[in-house]
Amino acid sequence: MFIYNITIKVKNEIKEEWLLWLKTEHLPEVLATGCFHRATVLQLLEVDDSEGPTYAVQYKAESKSAYNLYIEKYSEVLREKSYHKWGNQFIAFRSLMQVVN
Repeated sequence: MFIYNITIKVKNEIKEEWLLWLKTEHLPEVLATGCFHRATVLQLLEVDDSEGPTYAVQYKAESKSAYNLYIEKYSEVLREKSYHKWGNQFIAFRSLMQVVN
């Protein structure tokens, strides 16, 4: 299994609205691509959250080809929608991981 992890730092001014948007709009859109079978939202603890909370969103894919399909066909459009809605009120870092146990 592969995990596509996105770590996002959100400004305090938008944190409630952003989290609601993530759960009700963005996650369903990503999962509707069929490339991932599950998404988990986590909040990072023991980090400096004076400017806003930090979240990790982990999307689970059964294969690297499913992840590749998402990156090639869907990710750019969905990223642009996010930046269009929220502008520079968040920063994101992305990584791909493979489960080894």
